[in-house]
Amino acid sequence: MLYAITHRTTYAYESDVAVSHHVAHARPRVLPWQEVLEFSLVIAPEPDAAAHRFDFYENEASFFTIQKPHAELIVTAQSRVRVTASGLPPRTPAWQTVREACARDVLTDGTAAGEFRFDSRHIVRSTAFADYAAASFPSERPLLDGLSDLTERIYRDFKFDRRATTTATPLDEFFKNRRGVCQDFAHFGVACLRSLGLPARYVSGYLETLPPPGKKRLVGADASHAWLAVWCPGHGWIDADPTNNVLPGDRHITVAWGRDFSDVSPLRGVVVGGGEHKLKVSVDVARIVE
Repeated sequence: MLYAITHRTTYAYESDVAVSHHVAHARPRVLPWQEVLEFSLVIAPEPDAAAHRFDFYENEASFFTIQKPHAELIVTAQSRVRVTASGLPPRTPAWQTVREACARDVLTDGTAAGEFRFDSRHIVRSTAFADYAAASFPSERPLLDGLSDLTERIYRDFKFDRRATTTATPLDEFFKNRRGVCQDFAHFGVACLRSLGLPARYVSGYLETLPPPGKKRLVGADASHAWLAVWCPGHGWIDADPTNNVLPGDRHITVAWGRDFSDVSPLRGVVVGGGEHKLKVSVDVARIVE
């Protein structure tokens, strides 16, 4: 599938910002199943300094500084990306085998992935999360079977509700209230897997959404999306989207991955001045017919 993606973030400040520093994770990743044909990042007002580099997880990060007074900041990322389904392994080892392989002392791809077994800023392992996950991972169950079951259970047991949480809502609160957004669903899935000792990471990107039958697609009405991935020896990372109960294929566009949201937030920064602000985010993911 070929997609044209526009992601626009607008900050309107109460008063002038004197100086600001920002980092954006906006460029989709180049992957065996994902080709980035075009990408541009337009910033208004124009930055006084800008740089691009790859972070620890090899996501491309864009840094920029604005040193002139400004009451508004608009960051527009535009991409043209071709995605194919990455495919799933026909068989996977038992989940306990994966856990043990990622905890060995000898350095392998599995033990390198094992760094994703530990706590991070927004995700702290707990007995409660392990207990919830245990129903999907009985002894000797293949990893993919357990992942699929956990994905379905989270989708069934939790309700998507845009007003229930913010980016700062603790994971324990989401678990208690059973309501939240894709970030919460992904964080919770990662927490469950890590609490069992499995390496799991947070993935940010986009999802093509389809309008109801007979309705036109609303331009700019999409949103950035989040899901998770778990490590499987001999195959690599397997993605899962508990918000929608799917194992991602060619409708998910990957931008970045890390330990949790704090590693890959689309745009964050520090400003001097500005007072209160209003934030508006518009995302448009359009399929292009070739």
